[in-house]
Amino acid sequence: MHNIKFIRSNPESFDAAMTRRGLGPLSEEILARDSQKRQGQTNLQELQAQANEWAKKIGTLKAAGQDASQAIAKSKELKLLVAAAKDSSKQQSNDQTNALVDDLLVTLPNILDDDVPDGETEEDNVEVRRVGELPIFDFHPKEHFELGEALGLMDFETATAMSGSRFVILKGNLAKLERAIAHMVLDIQTTENGYNECSVPLLVRDHAMFGSGQLPKFAEDSFETTNGYRLIPTSEVPLVNTVREQILEHDQLPIRITAQTPCFRSEAGAAGRDTRGMIRMHQFTKVELVSITDEDSSAQELERMTACAEEILKRLELPYRVVLLCSADTGFGARKTYDIEVWLPGQNTYREVSSCSNCGDFQARRMNARYRVAEGDNRFVHTLNGTGVAVGRIMVAILENYQQEDGSVIIPKALLPYMNGVEILSSHTSHN
Repeated sequence: MHNIKFIRSNPESFDAAMTRRGLGPLSEEILARDSQKRQGQTNLQELQAQANEWAKKIGTLKAAGQDASQAIAKSKELKLLVAAAKDSSKQQSNDQTNALVDDLLVTLPNILDDDVPDGETEEDNVEVRRVGELPIFDFHPKEHFELGEALGLMDFETATAMSGSRFVILKGNLAKLERAIAHMVLDIQTTENGYNECSVPLLVRDHAMFGSGQLPKFAEDSFETTNGYRLIPTSEVPLVNTVREQILEHDQLPIRITAQTPCFRSEAGAAGRDTRGMIRMHQFTKVELVSITDEDSSAQELERMTACAEEILKRLELPYRVVLLCSADTGFGARKTYDIEVWLPGQNTYREVSSCSNCGDFQARRMNARYRVAEGDNRFVHTLNGTGVAVGRIMVAILENYQQEDGSVIIPKALLPYMNGVEILSSHTSHN
């Protein structure tokens, strides 16, 4: 959500910001709607003020024993005008053909930070750093689904029969590996990095989705129930909404929270992409990181959050790179985003396993989430979110990077304490 006061004072800057997002200049249309809305409010306020004045005159005239009939008639007339103005304002706000400023503002993306590079596609993202050495194989590395299916631990066929495409059943030690990854990530983020673990609802109302920026623009990307709920596409939604409609004390910040949940996405815009394997699923497990900060700390918090997510890949000894997303690839609600991409030798490319974003006050304005600087000085909090990690994609990376020529997969050392003695996935041990 954007600050209309900023647009009134800086229309050219706002237009330049929206142009970077691939949208044309919009300030003229926004300010025209704003003027219409404000004029209606002004007319109503003026009529209400006149009605109050005539009501006072009636009292004064009666107290003085004078004839108040003319004043009473005028007061009745103004009451009718006030009622008509209220009805007109209400009808106008509900009329989609005369949508006012807020109806347009909620569909516009966040303003990008100045250091976000301009670009037209993901090819224009800027690599910030690479960490780790790429594995060298003396055989042709397989993709994760080839390994998983050969081990008898990854069943797409049965999942598709019951649920359709983009679902999978994990079995035996591969299911255990998925659980172990999530457990390890939560342990590191809560005991070492100061995140407070939460267990959150998987079903939310539309206002929660609106607050985090998923609605109205991305309605078809989520699964909606028949009784007014939506399945969460990420636990970012319930986590950021924990401060909805609140005024926090400044010394409560930063708030750092995390949750492991299944996530549900319709992948409406992903037809034909990643149709094989576990890269793009309708249901997947993710550990999410959320930070709530003041306006002066969010830039630094983004760097901290990204480092917290990177630490997981370092512990697992997986090669990865960090990229700064360009203007065309930065998400709707983000001011700035770093993607962490892990190397997948089976695909011979890097793929995203974590995305860390600073949303500034964009979500907070939609949720009316503020903090108190001083008496009478309340400001919108800044919100950040990061994948801490996408568990399924990390599992994909482990399968491909730790695979052996015979199709077995070595478990990374950092995960051994969570695997109950399982050190390798093979056809002999996979079903234990």
